[in-house]
Amino acid sequence: MFTGIIEEKGEVVAVEPAGGGATLSVRGPVVTSDARHGDSIAVNGVCLTVVDVLGDVFTVDVMKESLDRSSLGALTPGAEVNLERAVRADQRLGGHIVQGHVDGTAELLSRRPGDTWDDLRFTLPASLSRYVAEKGSIAVDGISLTVTTVDEGSFGVSLIPTTLKLTTLGERRVGDLVNLEVDVIAKYVERLVGAR
Repeated sequence: MFTGIIEEKGEVVAVEPAGGGATLSVRGPVVTSDARHGDSIAVNGVCLTVVDVLGDVFTVDVMKESLDRSSLGALTPGAEVNLERAVRADQRLGGHIVQGHVDGTAELLSRRPGDTWDDLRFTLPASLSRYVAEKGSIAVDGISLTVTTVDEGSFGVSLIPTTLKLTTLGERRVGDLVNLEVDVIAKYVERLVGAR
């Protein structure tokens, strides 16, 4: 489990095709400081298992399902990514419950810079719209954000200066794809209510 509070921006070092998936190597001095084989690290919101650590670079295997549901398949060496280690049981939950199980992707539709924050609007896939609510939580590229507006085909978020500086959303441009993970609690409520 993750919190959606990004620990650092990492850099993709290598992407190697592996069967239908890929092997991804990422530089991240903070997340590798205590990383071991088998640990979970979220890369742009996708929970991945560490298979190797060499200095400040960790390597993960990315299966076809993850490549199909996320934007990881478009990564190239040099690309910046958001990184977060799995939360420990004794840590504060600063964002919201994020599983690292990406539900789909969205496109950045618009970006409106403000004096102290930016307003961003993203497409909202029809299959996910029922889980997104104004003032609810959503993870965008692994970042825990509060939904400011929502309509049938899009949603908006506002980014404070810290988020703009410390995550990849500060540099995203109109047309860029991002990973979305909706609030897992909404999915469980729907399933429980539907079963009755």
